[in-house]
Amino acid sequence: MIKELQINEQIREKEVRVIDSDGTQLGVISTKEALKIAEGKKLDLVVVSPNAEPPVCRIMNYGKYKYAQAKKEKESKKKQKVINVKEIRMTPNIEDHDLSVKAKNACKFLEDGDRVKVVVRFRGRELGHMDAGKEVLMQFAELTSEYSVIDKQPIVEGKNMTMFLAPKK
Repeated sequence: MIKELQINEQIREKEVRVIDSDGTQLGVISTKEALKIAEGKKLDLVVVSPNAEPPVCRIMNYGKYKYAQAKKEKESKKKQKVINVKEIRMTPNIEDHDLSVKAKNACKFLEDGDRVKVVVRFRGRELGHMDAGKEVLMQFAELTSEYSVIDKQPIVEGKNMTMFLAPKK
């Protein structure tokens, strides 16, 4: 977000340090005088550093400045990459074909640049065979190894065993 700066008549301080539109310092002068100089150049007097003693103002075209800031912010948003986390759920006694289908889906997610959360859910007597779940997760990681890297090793959270896969660079 572009924060609003104090301009022209909004400036309440008696004295301000003024920087001209070309970057030269005009020194500490009264706000009225600085406004007259800015008006003479048909530009705005903008407070760029309100916390300084005295506040620092710059003579510039405020509309042009705001437009440039908005454009810069929009450009930086374009460069951001949103990474989603896709989840794949299984049971510890999953069949080989079902596992390969889920691995194929995970590969699609990884190719798109998303992280994959692989969850093995244990129910009832399956809770006594946590090692079977870990084997399934390791087999899954092996099937997707050409597209992924294990980001977080398998950990048990309640009745689930979770592992995260990240796309290979």
